[in-house]
Amino acid sequence: SLSLQPTTAPRQEKMPATTPIHAILAVTFAAAVAQALRLRRRGPKPLPQQNNCVYLDYAATCPIYPEVGDAMLPYLYSHWGNPSSSHAYGAPCRDAVTKARNSVATLIHADSKEITFCSCGSEADNWAIAASLRDDRTHVVVSSIEHPAILACVDALEEQGRCEVTKVGVDKCGIVDPAAVAAAIRPGKTALVSIMLANNEVGAVQPVSRIVESVKAVDAGVLVHTDAAQAVGKIDVDVSELNVDYLTLVGHKFGAPKGVAALFHREGVPLPSMLYGGGQENGRRAGTEAVPNIVALGAAADIWLAEGAAIAAHSAKQRDSLRAALEERLGASRCAVNGPLGAGDTVNALPNVLSFAVRGCVASSVLSKVKDEVAASASAACHSGTAAVSAVLKAVGVEQELAVGTLRLSVGRHTTDAEVRRAADVLVRAILDP
Repeated sequence: SLSLQPTTAPRQEKMPATTPIHAILAVTFAAAVAQALRLRRRGPKPLPQQNNCVYLDYAATCPIYPEVGDAMLPYLYSHWGNPSSSHAYGAPCRDAVTKARNSVATLIHADSKEITFCSCGSEADNWAIAASLRDDRTHVVVSSIEHPAILACVDALEEQGRCEVTKVGVDKCGIVDPAAVAAAIRPGKTALVSIMLANNEVGAVQPVSRIVESVKAVDAGVLVHTDAAQAVGKIDVDVSELNVDYLTLVGHKFGAPKGVAALFHREGVPLPSMLYGGGQENGRRAGTEAVPNIVALGAAADIWLAEGAAIAAHSAKQRDSLRAALEERLGASRCAVNGPLGAGDTVNALPNVLSFAVRGCVASSVLSKVKDEVAASASAACHSGTAAVSAVLKAVGVEQELAVGTLRLSVGRHTTDAEVRRAADVLVRAILDP
């Protein structure tokens, strides 16, 4: 249903000069409906290509959806006023920000007043952590596989003496045990628990709602944050079901440009301003709003609301096709899949991430060979001739040889069948090439 095959415009029938106006209107309307259906069958507008290089790095950054770019354009050229201005130039921008805020709130089943726009996921994560710390509560619990925006922040705060940190491990699939999180709580002392909703390397979707339940049972005063950067736009996210106090979502992970994100903060939880100046974002974040980017975030939210099930199903199909093609050509005994997917668990795995390990190869070397033909990431980085295994794969317990040979291949809304076949061919040749 998301094929990108070109379509031809409907043929326009010539009307006799004496045709009644209502008949002309009826034919015109029918032609418009037929064209709309053709466009819907065609799927999303195609992406611009980069020298025919297959893009399999959606987890790093998602291409800007063309429809999102189209939505931004009027706010780059026609409506460029300051949304805080009361005159005719500011009003369209102010209205656009309001509309986008409503779309983002609808996306995660929140109230619009619980959405604050910011520049990136790192800012939102840092903000939630800082906001949660109180004089009598300075202990923070995180998992060992959090994004550096969480881990580097809490480590820095701990070095400054502003908090104490407990890091909870994960199982072999990269899943956090709610009981382990609850056991780490210090009643009356713990300020925050921050557990990501989905992991960016192995695609593990965490049982956040169960973690919240376990934590609150020990101490109802503990606040809970989830970094949902990799989840929003890949799976349905409902803050009322998760029952979290803070949630981070990031535009460039699901079709909006880089430079825009949002922090959900449940009404009543602390959120002191990190930036002082004007009264933007209901006094929570000073600085003139980046209207085009905010509009884009709202447009990306609208696309998921309209197409979410189709995008998820399409991504899972392409992910599984890519896995099958690689295993068939390389031999299943030489390959392994990390995370829940490797254990046959598709429910707790993101539909678009394939953490694919190949015994006897170095992922960074393979990607260096194919960089002009396939864009992807390695879950291990090469430093001074030695392969350094990522912290996530270490935490999951992937053996050294497989960890060094792990490719992170991530697909998305625009990935085609032909691209999957071509990428598999290119990767297999590079892996088998001595």
